[in-house]
Amino acid sequence: MTIHPASANYGIWFRRTDIAEADPLVPARWDAVVDARLCTRLANVAGVSVSTVEHVMAALAGCGVHNALVEIDGPEVPILDGSARPFVDAILARGLRRLPAAVTCFEILEPVELREGPAWVRLDPAPSLVIDFRIDFTDAAIGRQAKRLDMANGAFVRELSDCRTFCRQADVDRMRSAGLALGGSYENAVVVDGDRVLSPGGLRRADEAVRHKMLDALGDLALAGAPILARYSAERGGHAMTNRLLRTLFARPWAYRVAECGAEARARLPGAGVDRADLPVCA
Repeated sequence: MTIHPASANYGIWFRRTDIAEADPLVPARWDAVVDARLCTRLANVAGVSVSTVEHVMAALAGCGVHNALVEIDGPEVPILDGSARPFVDAILARGLRRLPAAVTCFEILEPVELREGPAWVRLDPAPSLVIDFRIDFTDAAIGRQAKRLDMANGAFVRELSDCRTFCRQADVDRMRSAGLALGGSYENAVVVDGDRVLSPGGLRRADEAVRHKMLDALGDLALAGAPILARYSAERGGHAMTNRLLRTLFARPWAYRVAECGAEARARLPGAGVDRADLPVCA
């Protein structure tokens, strides 16, 4: 997979380099999401798809990249270590180019909420993107966790980028018996079983699970097509609910407005002022 620079107002697109007989370009947009149960999968009108886009999308948003072409030679973004850190490291090592164009954003004007049983997600007006997430799992190794972070001033790179996806051993066994996740291992996910963390080295952070859910949320929100200025709150939320929340938002044109980010707003965007030195050190 290779991330190429793009011109102003290009947005984020994926290009399948292994596709020759159909349109290989897949837009990184909320309305191109075709499945978001275990990961976020995008597809174009020709049916060409790219899955597990949430980690690289979070890395791009968290580094302040609003225009890029991501070339990939298969249907799934590499999982790497299960976090966004390798993507962030590569992006910041290569460097960023400021484009001579204004940055537009979505300002939330009134609350938008979606509820499904005990789970809910919500967007509220705010001057910058704040993520407030709560999870509750029966496995004692995870349990109930909650965290709130303002994504300004490089918070994503410092606080969330190294946090890995997680799953239960029972889920791994079930997927493998169905012929799925055959390339998965303890090296690219945090696997728990009751009160035990089975992955070598244990957790990178005591609340790594909720932090990873926040990472996922930033990646899924980046599919809006421009930065969102809002407080995003979630209780037991996930990829599918975040996508449905975006669909609800954009079906209500009175609930948001498209605005040009001034200097103050740009300084509060997730990628403003990030530096490679902000990356957490991982064993």
